[in-house]
Amino acid sequence: MQEILEKKQIKSIDFNCDLAQSFGVYKNDAEYELLDYVSSVNISCGFHAADPVAIKNALTEAKGRNIVIGAHIGFNDIQGFGYRETQLSEDEIEALVIYQVGAIMSFAKTFGLEIEHVRPHGAMYKQAATDFTFACSVAKAVKKCSPWLVYYGAAGDVTQKVGEHVDITVAQEIFLDKSYNSDGTVDFSAKDNSNLEFNIERLKRFLSTSEIDNNIGGKTIVNADTIHFANKYENSVEIIKTAKELVTPEPVNYIKVKNSGWV
Repeated sequence: MQEILEKKQIKSIDFNCDLAQSFGVYKNDAEYELLDYVSSVNISCGFHAADPVAIKNALTEAKGRNIVIGAHIGFNDIQGFGYRETQLSEDEIEALVIYQVGAIMSFAKTFGLEIEHVRPHGAMYKQAATDFTFACSVAKAVKKCSPWLVYYGAAGDVTQKVGEHVDITVAQEIFLDKSYNSDGTVDFSAKDNSNLEFNIERLKRFLSTSEIDNNIGGKTIVNADTIHFANKYENSVEIIKTAKELVTPEPVNYIKVKNSGWV
Protein backbone atom coordinates (compact mmCIF):
# COMPACT_ATOMS: atom_id res chain seq x y z
CA MET A 1 0.00 0.00 0.00
CA GLN A 2 1.39 3.38 -1.00
CA GLU A 3 2.42 5.68 1.84
CA ILE A 4 0.08 8.63 2.39
CA LEU A 5 2.25 11.74 2.57
CA GLU A 6 1.41 15.00 4.28
CA LYS A 7 2.85 18.47 3.86
CA LYS A 8 5.65 19.27 6.27
CA GLN A 9 8.54 21.66 6.66
CA ILE A 10 11.95 20.20 5.83
CA LYS A 11 14.62 21.25 8.31
CA SER A 12 17.40 18.77 7.50
CA ILE A 13 18.44 17.34 4.14
CA ASP A 14 21.53 15.78 2.59
CA PHE A 15 23.20 17.29 -0.50
CA ASN A 16 25.04 14.74 -2.66
CA CYS A 17 27.04 14.87 -5.88
CA ASP A 18 29.02 12.42 -8.00
CA LEU A 19 32.79 12.29 -7.97
CA ALA A 20 35.54 10.64 -10.06
CA GLN A 21 33.39 11.02 -13.15
CA SER A 22 36.42 10.69 -15.40
CA PHE A 23 38.69 8.09 -16.94
CA GLY A 24 42.28 8.30 -18.17
CA VAL A 25 42.76 11.44 -20.26
CA TYR A 26 39.09 12.36 -19.89
CA LYS A 27 39.16 14.56 -16.81
CA ASN A 28 36.41 16.40 -14.96
CA ASP A 29 38.25 18.50 -12.42
CA ALA A 30 35.31 20.93 -12.24
CA GLU A 31 33.44 18.35 -10.12
CA TYR A 32 35.67 19.18 -7.14
CA GLU A 33 34.19 22.69 -7.04
CA LEU A 34 30.96 21.27 -5.60
CA LEU A 35 32.69 19.67 -2.62
CA ASP A 36 32.54 22.80 -0.49
CA TYR A 37 28.74 22.62 -0.57
CA VAL A 38 27.75 18.92 -0.29
CA SER A 39 27.49 16.64 2.73
CA SER A 40 28.05 13.39 0.83
CA VAL A 41 29.70 12.22 -2.39
CA ASN A 42 29.22 9.22 -4.65
CA ILE A 43 32.56 7.96 -5.96
CA SER A 44 32.55 6.11 -9.28
CA CYS A 45 33.88 2.58 -9.07
CA GLY A 46 35.58 2.09 -12.45
CA PHE A 47 32.74 0.57 -14.47
CA HIS A 48 30.96 3.57 -15.99
CA ALA A 49 33.72 6.01 -15.00
CA ALA A 50 36.89 6.47 -12.89
CA ASP A 51 40.28 4.83 -12.92
CA PRO A 52 42.35 3.96 -9.81
CA VAL A 53 44.05 7.37 -9.69
CA ALA A 54 40.73 9.20 -10.06
CA ILE A 55 39.26 7.12 -7.22
CA LYS A 56 42.28 7.79 -5.01
CA ASN A 57 42.09 11.54 -5.68
CA ALA A 58 38.35 11.57 -4.97
CA LEU A 59 38.81 9.79 -1.64
CA THR A 60 41.60 12.18 -0.69
CA GLU A 61 39.49 15.24 -1.51
CA ALA A 62 36.47 13.88 0.37
CA LYS A 63 38.55 13.01 3.43
CA GLY A 64 40.13 16.46 3.46
CA ARG A 65 36.71 18.06 3.61
CA ASN A 66 35.24 15.51 6.04
CA ILE A 67 32.48 14.56 3.59
CA VAL A 68 30.57 11.27 3.81
CA ILE A 69 31.53 8.92 0.97
CA GLY A 70 29.56 6.36 -0.96
CA ALA A 71 30.02 4.06 -3.94
CA HIS A 72 28.59 5.19 -7.28
CA ILE A 73 27.84 1.94 -9.12
CA GLY A 74 26.84 1.45 -12.73
CA PHE A 75 26.76 -0.92 -15.66
CA ASN A 76 30.11 -1.94 -17.18
CA ASP A 77 29.87 0.69 -19.89
CA ILE A 78 32.75 3.17 -20.07
CA GLN A 79 32.01 3.92 -23.74
CA GLY A 80 28.41 4.85 -23.08
CA PHE A 81 29.18 6.35 -19.64
CA GLY A 82 26.68 3.98 -18.07
CA TYR A 83 23.65 5.40 -19.87
CA ARG A 84 22.90 2.36 -22.03
CA GLU A 85 20.35 -0.14 -20.74
CA THR A 86 21.73 -3.58 -19.89
CA GLN A 87 19.70 -6.70 -19.18
CA LEU A 88 21.31 -8.88 -16.50
CA SER A 89 20.34 -11.91 -14.46
CA GLU A 90 20.06 -11.64 -10.68
CA ASP A 91 23.42 -13.41 -10.28
CA GLU A 92 25.04 -10.97 -12.71
CA ILE A 93 23.54 -7.98 -10.89
CA GLU A 94 24.81 -9.28 -7.56
CA ALA A 95 28.33 -9.84 -8.88
CA LEU A 96 28.37 -6.45 -10.62
CA VAL A 97 27.32 -4.61 -7.44
CA ILE A 98 29.57 -6.51 -5.02
CA TYR A 99 32.59 -6.08 -7.28
CA GLN A 100 32.18 -2.30 -7.43
CA VAL A 101 31.17 -1.68 -3.82
CA GLY A 102 33.92 -4.00 -2.58
CA ALA A 103 36.52 -2.07 -4.57
CA ILE A 104 35.56 1.28 -3.06
CA MET A 105 35.23 -0.20 0.44
CA SER A 106 38.75 -1.66 0.25
CA PHE A 107 40.20 1.50 -1.28
CA ALA A 108 38.56 3.63 1.42
CA LYS A 109 39.99 1.48 4.22
CA THR A 110 43.53 2.33 3.12
CA PHE A 111 42.68 5.96 3.94
CA GLY A 112 41.06 5.05 7.24
CA LEU A 113 37.61 5.68 5.79
CA GLU A 114 34.33 3.77 5.64
CA ILE A 115 31.71 4.17 2.95
CA GLU A 116 28.17 4.82 4.14
CA HIS A 117 25.96 4.50 1.07
CA VAL A 118 25.61 3.19 -2.47
CA ARG A 119 23.99 5.10 -5.33
CA PRO A 120 23.31 3.69 -8.82
CA HIS A 121 24.24 5.68 -11.91
CA GLY A 122 22.64 6.40 -15.25
CA ALA A 123 20.74 3.51 -16.82
CA MET A 124 21.07 1.50 -13.60
CA TYR A 125 19.54 4.38 -11.61
CA LYS A 126 16.63 4.71 -14.04
CA GLN A 127 15.95 0.97 -14.03
CA ALA A 128 16.11 0.85 -10.23
CA ALA A 129 13.63 3.74 -10.08
CA THR A 130 11.05 1.96 -12.23
CA ASP A 131 11.66 -1.80 -11.85
CA PHE A 132 10.99 -3.11 -8.33
CA THR A 133 12.51 -6.56 -8.99
CA PHE A 134 15.70 -5.07 -10.41
CA ALA A 135 15.98 -2.54 -7.56
CA CYS A 136 15.57 -5.35 -5.00
CA SER A 137 18.39 -7.29 -6.67
CA VAL A 138 20.68 -4.27 -6.44
CA ALA A 139 19.70 -3.55 -2.82
CA LYS A 140 20.19 -7.20 -1.78
CA ALA A 141 23.70 -7.13 -3.21
CA VAL A 142 24.44 -3.85 -1.42
CA LYS A 143 23.25 -5.39 1.85
CA LYS A 144 25.54 -8.39 1.34
CA CYS A 145 28.50 -5.98 1.24
CA SER A 146 27.41 -4.52 4.57
CA PRO A 147 24.03 -4.38 6.34
CA TRP A 148 24.91 -0.85 7.47
CA LEU A 149 25.07 0.63 3.97
CA VAL A 150 22.32 3.03 2.89
CA TYR A 151 20.76 2.45 -0.51
CA TYR A 152 20.20 5.73 -2.42
CA GLY A 153 17.29 5.65 -4.88
CA ALA A 154 14.79 7.91 -6.59
CA ALA A 155 12.09 9.14 -4.22
CA GLY A 156 8.86 7.25 -4.53
CA ASP A 157 6.94 4.07 -3.95
CA VAL A 158 9.53 1.75 -5.55
CA THR A 159 12.44 2.82 -3.36
CA GLN A 160 10.30 2.81 -0.23
CA LYS A 161 9.08 -0.72 -0.93
CA VAL A 162 12.63 -1.90 -1.69
CA GLY A 163 13.70 -0.72 1.75
CA GLU A 164 10.86 -2.61 3.39
CA HIS A 165 11.23 -5.78 1.29
CA VAL A 166 15.02 -6.08 1.52
CA ASP A 167 15.17 -4.67 5.07
CA ILE A 168 17.80 -2.11 4.14
CA THR A 169 18.02 1.57 5.04
CA VAL A 170 17.11 3.70 2.03
CA ALA A 171 17.62 7.37 1.26
CA GLN A 172 15.00 8.72 -1.09
CA GLU A 173 16.46 11.24 -3.49
CA ILE A 174 15.09 14.17 -5.45
CA PHE A 175 16.53 16.49 -8.09
CA LEU A 176 15.98 20.20 -8.50
CA ASP A 177 16.67 20.09 -12.24
CA LYS A 178 14.44 17.23 -13.39
CA SER A 179 10.79 17.08 -14.40
CA TYR A 180 8.39 15.15 -12.15
CA ASN A 181 5.20 13.25 -12.85
CA SER A 182 2.12 13.83 -10.73
CA ASP A 183 2.86 10.68 -8.67
CA GLY A 184 6.26 12.06 -7.63
CA THR A 185 8.34 9.92 -9.98
CA VAL A 186 10.97 11.37 -12.30
CA ASP A 187 9.95 12.00 -15.90
CA PHE A 188 13.14 10.62 -17.44
CA SER A 189 11.99 11.59 -20.95
CA ALA A 190 12.03 15.33 -20.21
CA LYS A 191 15.02 17.63 -20.56
CA ASP A 192 16.76 18.81 -17.40
CA ASN A 193 16.32 22.43 -16.34
CA SER A 194 19.47 24.14 -15.06
CA ASN A 195 17.90 27.58 -14.68
CA LEU A 196 19.05 28.99 -11.33
CA GLU A 197 15.75 30.67 -10.44
CA PHE A 198 13.76 27.53 -11.28
CA ASN A 199 16.02 25.31 -9.15
CA ILE A 200 16.03 27.63 -6.14
CA GLU A 201 12.29 28.30 -6.21
CA ARG A 202 11.70 24.56 -6.34
CA LEU A 203 14.01 24.09 -3.33
CA LYS A 204 12.25 26.85 -1.37
CA ARG A 205 8.89 25.21 -1.99
CA PHE A 206 10.18 21.78 -1.04
CA LEU A 207 11.74 23.02 2.21
CA SER A 208 8.57 24.87 3.12
CA THR A 209 5.93 22.27 2.19
CA SER A 210 7.77 19.08 1.04
CA GLU A 211 6.21 19.61 -2.39
CA ILE A 212 7.68 19.79 -5.86
CA ASP A 213 5.96 21.12 -8.95
CA ASN A 214 4.94 18.43 -11.44
CA ASN A 215 4.63 18.29 -15.21
CA ILE A 216 0.84 18.77 -15.25
CA GLY A 217 0.98 22.14 -13.51
CA GLY A 218 0.30 20.95 -9.98
CA LYS A 219 2.34 20.15 -6.89
CA THR A 220 3.22 16.75 -5.47
CA ILE A 221 4.30 15.92 -1.93
CA VAL A 222 7.48 13.86 -1.83
CA ASN A 223 9.36 12.11 0.96
CA ALA A 224 13.06 12.82 0.46
CA ASP A 225 16.26 12.41 2.46
CA THR A 226 18.78 13.75 -0.03
CA ILE A 227 19.07 16.07 -3.02
CA HIS A 228 21.34 15.24 -5.93
CA PHE A 229 23.27 18.09 -7.55
CA ALA A 230 24.69 17.60 -11.03
CA ASN A 231 28.12 18.97 -11.88
CA LYS A 232 27.51 19.15 -15.65
CA TYR A 233 26.15 22.68 -15.94
CA GLU A 234 28.05 25.93 -16.31
CA ASN A 235 26.12 27.23 -13.30
CA SER A 236 26.28 24.03 -11.19
CA VAL A 237 28.35 25.73 -8.48
CA GLU A 238 26.06 28.75 -8.42
CA ILE A 239 23.01 26.49 -7.98
CA ILE A 240 24.39 24.49 -5.07
CA LYS A 241 26.02 27.51 -3.45
CA THR A 242 22.70 29.35 -3.46
CA ALA A 243 20.93 26.21 -2.22
CA LYS A 244 23.28 25.98 0.75
CA GLU A 245 22.33 29.51 1.73
CA LEU A 246 18.78 28.20 2.29
CA VAL A 247 19.61 25.06 4.28
CA THR A 248 22.81 23.58 5.72
CA PRO A 249 23.21 20.08 4.29
CA GLU A 250 23.72 17.17 6.68
CA PRO A 251 24.54 13.51 5.88
CA VAL A 252 21.69 10.99 5.90
CA ASN A 253 23.01 8.88 8.78
CA TYR A 254 23.72 11.96 10.91
CA ILE A 255 20.18 13.22 10.36
CA LYS A 256 18.75 9.85 11.41
CA VAL A 257 20.89 9.79 14.57
CA LYS A 258 20.01 13.41 15.35
CA ASN A 259 16.31 12.72 14.92
CA SER A 260 16.59 9.76 17.29
CA GLY A 261 17.79 12.12 20.02
CA TRP A 262 21.35 10.79 20.32
CA VAL A 263 22.92 14.13 19.33
